[in-house]
Amino acid sequence: MNVRAPKGTADMLPDVARAWEYLTRTAQDLFSRYGYEPIYTPLFENTEVFTRGIGEATDIVSKEMYTFLDKGDRSLTLRPEGTASVVRAALEHSLVPQGSSAKLYYSGPMFRYERPQKGRMRQFWQIGVEVLGVAGPSADAEVIVLLVRFFEAVGIPAASMRLLVNSMGDEACRPAYRERISAYIRDHGEQLCEECNRRAVTNPLRAFDCKNPACVAVMAEAPLLRDSLCEECSAHYSTVKAHLDRLGIAYEEAPRLVRGLDYYTRTVFEVQVTEGLGSQNAIGGGGRYDRLMQEYGGPPTPGLGFALGFERTLLAMEAAGVSVPAPARADVYVARVDDSVSESVFTMTAALRDAGVVAELDHQARSLKSQFKQADRLAARLVVIVGPDELAVGEVTLRDMTSKDESRVAIGELVNAVRSRLG
Repeated sequence: MNVRAPKGTADMLPDVARAWEYLTRTAQDLFSRYGYEPIYTPLFENTEVFTRGIGEATDIVSKEMYTFLDKGDRSLTLRPEGTASVVRAALEHSLVPQGSSAKLYYSGPMFRYERPQKGRMRQFWQIGVEVLGVAGPSADAEVIVLLVRFFEAVGIPAASMRLLVNSMGDEACRPAYRERISAYIRDHGEQLCEECNRRAVTNPLRAFDCKNPACVAVMAEAPLLRDSLCEECSAHYSTVKAHLDRLGIAYEEAPRLVRGLDYYTRTVFEVQVTEGLGSQNAIGGGGRYDRLMQEYGGPPTPGLGFALGFERTLLAMEAAGVSVPAPARADVYVARVDDSVSESVFTMTAALRDAGVVAELDHQARSLKSQFKQADRLAARLVVIVGPDELAVGEVTLRDMTSKDESRVAIGELVNAVRSRLG
């Protein structure tokens, strides 16, 4: 039997699990202040949710999805990203009736079959937000600010991050630009890789995202979409930038930033870090997708959002020297002098826990000396010492592990005494 986790997956051991919980708690607190509500969708969807939403020409759909037939010969796919599932759920449950809006956030695992590398796994974890039913550029700015504020909240210094913004236009101006880029790729086909030549037909804008140095050099001379934006897209983009300027959010215009999914329109953005991730340095990003719900047969419903990668964010925090706050493993350790008081120790520990105190006790018949060592390993601030002589007079000994001071406390006052000492 192979007892190792499948390639491209990793067990989330306690230290990393605590980091995930810290990031999700931070997100829940921050996002709720901006009016976002939680939503959780299934880990798998009907395959068409992703092929129609993300686009069949994308690398995700053509190369990376985990797709299978269930016992009813239905094609199902493990979700490779969160937006398509949230939009499907919003349509199914009418979360955005005519004239209304919804602000949602989610967290959980995603799945893509790709080469595992630093910060990139086949099962990876994301946190994201989606805004549905809002077309105004102030919503774009709000979502961008929220992403930046999240990274600041978890301790990544502003000096370690770069915010890139761009506009990809819409159905009024992008089709003609796609044809220009397709023609440009065909004209320079001999200088470009096989994948970029294929994209000339399927998804020409993705050639801007190629990491091949020769392709990067060629595409650096390609026409830019910002020079072909229609009046409405240009005004929308200008207003987004103006909102960011008013809040003092530093950004760089990146006219070749396209992001990897077909559903994006108008504003796209990405946060990169300068250390810890090498060339794959994006830790979060997103954009607007005003036609996605229509792809599913729903009414015209503007939308936008972002997703951030947990694994990459954690690497960025480590590179910046930021540690995840470690919760106390035990505020109080309840130690017994001998086995005759075990039942009382168990009862006292339960009472402390019920009162909101992080308390621990020995379950392995350790000696009193060994229990004190265990209390040290758990970084307990206090130790309650329970012995038969103390119990006979209705008291226990309370020891401060920093000052080593000891005092006798009536059993009936133990909870209050402990909470008072802990502040």
